[in-house]
Amino acid sequence: MSSQSPFIKTRKPGERIFCLLMVMGSVYLFWQSYAISGFSSFSSPGAFPLAASATMVLASCVTFLNTLKLPAAENVRFVYHCFPPIVAVIMALILIYSVVLESLGFVLSSFAFLFVSIQFLYRRSVLTTLTISLLALIVVYIIFRLIFQVVLPEGIVPEREILSSIKSLWS
Repeated sequence: MSSQSPFIKTRKPGERIFCLLMVMGSVYLFWQSYAISGFSSFSSPGAFPLAASATMVLASCVTFLNTLKLPAAENVRFVYHCFPPIVAVIMALILIYSVVLESLGFVLSSFAFLFVSIQFLYRRSVLTTLTISLLALIVVYIIFRLIFQVVLPEGIVPEREILSSIKSLWS
């Protein structure tokens, strides 16, 4: 337990680096916003993204400068308090998901991601995890693929053939 009062603001490990990355990311987004169409008028296509990213640059700079002034927190470890292993595992799963999404397709990669992450976080029986994963995948698929008609990566599952077979049953 820290000997400092909980009302005194302190800087956590990694906070300076994070704030600096936010400044750099905001400047990059500002540059990208300007590349849309410059700033010819308030009604130009890039005006809103430019205003939003300028606000981000200003806010991140203020936050970064304020963070530089703060004293370091006592008895706070980065891995335990700021970036616990559970967060690292989920981030790794998201990275793996994004890498295999195109080759395996939405259905298989999303099911695998949901199953592994729910099993890791929820820690119930495999049947419970399987049920939750399948129901979530079905709901997401129906909403995005069938209702909104978003084209999702097909991968190795012959999605179009399956959908046409289902449609032929109704006609």
